Parts: sequence; C-alpha cells; structure tokens
Amino acid sequence: MCRRPSLLLSIFVLCISALIVTFGVVDVELESGLKIGLGLPAQVPLLFATIFAALVGILYLKQSWKNLEQGMSSAIQVSIQAILILVLVGCLVGSWIQSGVVATMIYYGLEVMSPRYFYLAALIISVVVAIATGCCWTTSSTVGVALIGISAGLGLPLPIAAGFIISGAYFGDKISPLSDTTNLAPAVSGAELFDHVRAMMSTTLPTLLLTALIAFIMGDSAQGSDGGRITLIQCMMRAEFNISLWAFIPPAIILIMATLKISAIPGIIAGITGSIILSLARGSTAHEAMNVLFSGYIPEHLSEFAKAFNPEAINNIAQNFSQAFPAGSPALSVSPDVFAKVGELLTNLFTRGGMTSMLETICLIVVALSLGGIMEVCGFLSVILEALMRHVKSVFGLIASVLASSFIANVFLSEQYLSIIVPGRMFRKAFEDTTWPNGKKLAPVMLSRSLEDSGTMTSVLVPWNTCGVYVSSVLGVATLDYLPYCFMNWLNPLVALAMTFFGMAIVWKEPETENENVPNFIPEAEAVITQ
Repeated sequence: MCRRPSLLLSIFVLCISALIVTFGVVDVELESGLKIGLGLPAQVPLLFATIFAALVGILYLKQSWKNLEQGMSSAIQVSIQAILILVLVGCLVGSWIQSGVVATMIYYGLEVMSPRYFYLAALIISVVVAIATGCCWTTSSTVGVALIGISAGLGLPLPIAAGFIISGAYFGDKISPLSDTTNLAPAVSGAELFDHVRAMMSTTLPTLLLTALIAFIMGDSAQGSDGGRITLIQCMMRAEFNISLWAFIPPAIILIMATLKISAIPGIIAGITGSIILSLARGSTAHEAMNVLFSGYIPEHLSEFAKAFNPEAINNIAQNFSQAFPAGSPALSVSPDVFAKVGELLTNLFTRGGMTSMLETICLIVVALSLGGIMEVCGFLSVILEALMRHVKSVFGLIASVLASSFIANVFLSEQYLSIIVPGRMFRKAFEDTTWPNGKKLAPVMLSRSLEDSGTMTSVLVPWNTCGVYVSSVLGVATLDYLPYCFMNWLNPLVALAMTFFGMAIVWKEPETENENVPNFIPEAEAVITQ
C-alpha cells in the first residue's frame, strides 16, 4: 500500500533535489581559492536528483518501480511534440543560415545603429538577432560582444550597454518560435506554440516598449564612432552570404501561417521548405541545401577572415572579395586584430543549427521530466501545491504563485529550463482543474506565459544560474553590475503581475477546446499519476 507524503517530507525532497542540482551545476571560486560546486552539465546532477527522489519513493513511500517508470514515461510523453518541434527547429536554423535568411535579418538590423542612440540601437539589434537565431546565449556571445566593444570605444558604461543587450536578447529569445524555451513552456503547460507566442506579446511587448523608452532617454550620452566595426560585420556577411530582401520570404511564411493559427509543425516545415527553395535558387546544390538540416551550417569564408592577423592578409581578402569589401570601405581601415576578432565572432554566430544541435536540450528535457514524473507519482508536488492552493483565492494569487515559483527555481535550481519545467509540472493541474467564479478555467497559455515571464526572463539575473554565469563571462560584466539595467528582464514579471491585478490580458479557456491540449496518457500511467 503506497503512502502519501507529508508536506514536510515533500518540501525536504524538493529542497534536497534543488541542492543536488545547484551544487552540481554551480562552479564558483571564492577569493580565498575555495571552489563551490562541480560545474557539471545540468543533465548529470538532474539524473542524481531523479535517483534520490525515486529512492525516497521506493524505500519510504512503498512505491513500486513499475509505478515510477510509468510516471516517468507519461511525463516524457507530454514533451514528445516539443521534442519533435526542437528537431525541426534545428533543421530550420541550419537552413535559414545556409540560405542567408539569418544574415539578411542581422544585416538590416545593423542599419539602425547610430552612436547617438546606441542603447536603443543595441536593444533593437539584439532583438533582431535573437528572433532570427532563437538563442539569447548566441546573441550575447556574438553580436553582444561586438556591441560591448563598440560601447567601450565610445566611452559608455559597460554595465548599461550590457543591460540593454541582454534585454533585447531575452525578448527575442522569448518570442522567437526558434527558441527552445519558447517551445518548452507550452509543451509543459499543454498549450499550442503560436497561441503561447501570441499570449506572451500582451505582457512582453509593453515591457519592451517601456525598455525602449528608457534606452532612448538614456542614449543622449552615446556619442562617438564605431570605428568601422558595424560596416566590417556587414561586409563579412556579404562575402559569406547572399544578402537580399528575398531572404525575408521564409520568415514571412511562418508569420503568415502563425497569423492563420496553423499548427507549429506545419508552419516550421513550410519555413524550412521556403529556405531550401531559396538556397537552390541561389545556386546551392541539393546536398548543400539538405545536409545542413542534420549537421548545421559551417561558414566557408568567415573562418578565413578570423585568421587575418596582418595587413597583407586583409589586402588579399579585399581583392578576393572585392564586391563585399569595396575600395575605401571603412571596414578595411580597422586594425588586423579587430578584423580577426570580428571574423571569429561571426564564425561562432553562424556555425550552428541542424538536428544534432538540439541533442543536449532534448536530453535535458527528458531527464528533467523524468524527475518531474517521479515527484508527481510520489505526490510530492501535489502535496506542496495543495498546501499552496489553500491560500490562493484569486487568479492574481495563482499567477503570482507561478511567477514567484519560477524565480525561486532560478535561484535554487540554477537552471533556466528547470524554472519552466518544475513549476510547470506543479501548477498545470491547478490550471486544468480550477473553475473560477465566472464558471470558466484559465487557458493553458496563462501558465506557459507566466513561466516565461519569470522563468526565462529572471534566469540571467542570478549570478550562479547557468544563464547568469554564461552571459557575465562572455560580456565581461559582472551579473550584479548589469542587473539594474536589464530593464526588460526584471520589469517583465512586474508588468505581468500588474496586468493580472487589474484584470488585463487574462485568457480564458474556450468551452469547445477544453480538452484539446490535455495529454492522452495511456490508462495505466494515468491511474498511477492520479492515485
């Protein structure tokens, strides 16, 4: 006979699991030389946290291994669509880069750069790059690094520049259909991808506009010259890719299909097809256009530019790529060191995509959902949720609980994905089962939106979170230094909370679609989860 865990035991298991993951992921060295944490990939400590939770379930709660295994299988089943979408997104990224779609979007995004409005331009450029690539980390470590360099050349405070770069990168990552978190949140919550993106716009777009206004006001001090770096980036991209307005067709296809409320998978496949046709029209072979779907794109010329450490090498490049580097271009007046660094940055930016690029993320999702499935079967999450819901009497209270839980997960679990998966698994049942005084239930997008409003956005604000550690290291600015200027990141959950308090942008589930997104568990697993 299985036991029901007490609230104290449930909190204990959750805290120990959080400690295992935090200690495994964190890698901090104190001034005394003492190192805290193992600095492992999140998948490894997650595996041990899963083993710990399973042992408690078997030894203390008398759960059978069959029940735990069925619970894990059922939890993973929920993410099957997200995993398929992630595979297709890997294909999409590779094909978009190979066909010049990503480069074209970045190229025209750089056109808005102006020294006087540097902060606003940095925000917009980061938004464009993050939407195009679907990755805030890639945006921060490539274009972000270039913008930090420009900021240093202009004599502007680096923490402020970093704050606006991060704000733009996380906005673009949050709303891009290419982003893994944008696919993960609706998968955990039972929402549709494009419904999720539309729901996020109601809280995210006002926050972006507010951040842009702040950037505009603070930008009066941004005066100077970028030393030809922006022109250099554009010239290098012209040498590697065919830059033209035709490249906006594949993104337009996806946007149109999203507007028509066509499901994500057909929309992504259409975007891949459009980019393959574009590649073939520009002279690529069928092998080249198809191979990037699996292996991703590897730049042909940018790696050569990254090795140009002397004026002679730059002159040879200018002669070989005269159309991209016209005579007298400011791009040719930069130092060889800058030329090589920009080439390296762009090489790193465009060496990505393909199915293989999504394997780590898929592995993390499977292991994390296994942990969530065990906690759900053992009843740890339901006991904590029941105790919490006894004090939640309003929609505002429920949304506030999700926002707070996601932030706490970022602090204690130190991983952005876990701040979406763990609270998502905890609160999904409450969203599905709770009928409010108006006789309606909240739509799943309210949960998925809230998970991203807090889980995605605040991860980079925690110094020991993987996002905070990564971004601070690539930008060379300490997390606590840039934190006050990441207006997008810390304002977004506050804006979402305020809008909920005033009854704005609340999405209710339509009666005719009430059961549309509930996962179809196999009967045995469903019985395990509900026991």
